[in-house]
Amino acid sequence: MESNGKSGSTPFLTNSSKRRLRIGILDLVHKGPTRALWARLMHANLASIMPQALAVWCEEAGHDVTFAVYTGLEDVETMLPDDVDLVFIGAFTQAAQLSYALSNLYRKRGAVTVLGGPHARCYPEDAARYFDYVLGFTDKAILEQVLAEAAQHRPMGVMLAAKKQPTVLPTLEQRWKYVAPTLRKAISPIKMVPMLGSLGCPYTCSFCIDSEIEYQPFEFAQVGEDLRFLVKTMPGVWVGWHDPNFGVRFDEMLNAIEEAVPKGKLSFAAESSLSLLSEPRLKRLRDAGFVAMLPGIESWFSLGNKSKTGNRQGLEKVEQVSDHINMIMSYIPYVQANFVLGLDVDAGDEPFELTKQFLRRTPGVFPGYSLMSAFGEAAPLNLELQRDGRVIPFPFHFLNNNEAMNVKPKNYEWVDFYSRIIDLTKFSFSPATMARRVRANAGSFAWWANIVRGISSEGSGRLHYHSLIRKMLHTDASMRDFFEGATDTIPKFYTDRVKQELGSLWQFLPEGSLDHDPTAYLKKTERLVAATKARSIETMAAPVVAVQR
Repeated sequence: MESNGKSGSTPFLTNSSKRRLRIGILDLVHKGPTRALWARLMHANLASIMPQALAVWCEEAGHDVTFAVYTGLEDVETMLPDDVDLVFIGAFTQAAQLSYALSNLYRKRGAVTVLGGPHARCYPEDAARYFDYVLGFTDKAILEQVLAEAAQHRPMGVMLAAKKQPTVLPTLEQRWKYVAPTLRKAISPIKMVPMLGSLGCPYTCSFCIDSEIEYQPFEFAQVGEDLRFLVKTMPGVWVGWHDPNFGVRFDEMLNAIEEAVPKGKLSFAAESSLSLLSEPRLKRLRDAGFVAMLPGIESWFSLGNKSKTGNRQGLEKVEQVSDHINMIMSYIPYVQANFVLGLDVDAGDEPFELTKQFLRRTPGVFPGYSLMSAFGEAAPLNLELQRDGRVIPFPFHFLNNNEAMNVKPKNYEWVDFYSRIIDLTKFSFSPATMARRVRANAGSFAWWANIVRGISSEGSGRLHYHSLIRKMLHTDASMRDFFEGATDTIPKFYTDRVKQELGSLWQFLPEGSLDHDPTAYLKKTERLVAATKARSIETMAAPVVAVQR
């Protein structure tokens, strides 16, 4: 990042003959209307950075911008003006159906529509059926191409992507006019400002969207300037670091934070790996104002490089990780340990029982459970899963790591797998376990955050939902056949749920948009391989021409 207040090294071209566009930018934090307690408290804190960056760049290019963040509590149909020329929507895959409906709505009003964000990266060809432009990695050059043309592309949109993520983003001061209104929506005592210190990840977890993205730190001088601006503008707020793995360049990052932020002026939350969280570093993090850490454990039988457990597995890994987490919690009051359920290395009761043992040994930790999911083109493992016919075409609406596992488990039958998830969830959020969690976090904000999460959609809500899925697997043949891959017809249960959760936007959902090809990535890869082979054969078959020199 630059430290001179400019948001990029390459300015936009100026051309007085260019049309001044009315641009709407919509960041979809949630996938439909909700009144959940957790949504009211925290969804406003989950805004993304790239939509804010696009808003800055569009204004720099001379266009009129309306920016909005949808948390599920607003009337999304009225958040942008009716007469916008160009609409950018940022969405995770769980909000794909909502984004498709909104694109259809704005197209009917005459707008050109653009999709960015994780869903655009993971399912570009599906998204191109419903948007005029689908953007992968987006820098100023890609954005300028869209702004210069801003044309309809139908029935298939144009897919554009830079070769890598941008090396420079707008400063926090430039983004502030978009950050501040979103913060005012948060009714929680926690108000969180999104920031980035790096992009990409040094680890290579085969199921992760960042597994093949080169680690790229931003300029630490700019990080310091952003923090100084925040201390001056809104002291006392939280900074949520959106880095896939915070603290890889630990000393340089902490130097920047310590130099910019007087003690007690800001609080910080970050996702990091246990391998980076040694005790001397934890002391430094505590003194710098870090109050929440989200390390990834993922599995008791693999990924030892992230948890600094090497080849240790099973109970031996549980004991080491538990000791490490308890040590972290002596410095950092709130710790969420993240797990992926249903990995191919897992079998039988042991992974679930080991997690219970971990929670007994580590009473203060909050467990974050994700179901193994394959998000289109997100990770190299997905090619293997698609090749083996293990990816199920669940509607995108349910692909949020919890409401659907779109990969047939390797070592479990579906009913048995859900029975184990239900048992683990019951244990994790039982009154006794939650009471231990509250006692372990007494005296900090963490106790009420743990209670709210446990009694809302993340605890009791998921228990109810998983129990319903297991019951239907017992009683509904259409559910069993769909889960087993015997049919790709979406069960009525899921169709009805999308209709209910989209509310009035259901009428704008394009026909057929609940369906998608779960092997699109594999087919695309095979086409590219075939084309490369064909070009190679043509080259070898070309006549050799002697050149006289």
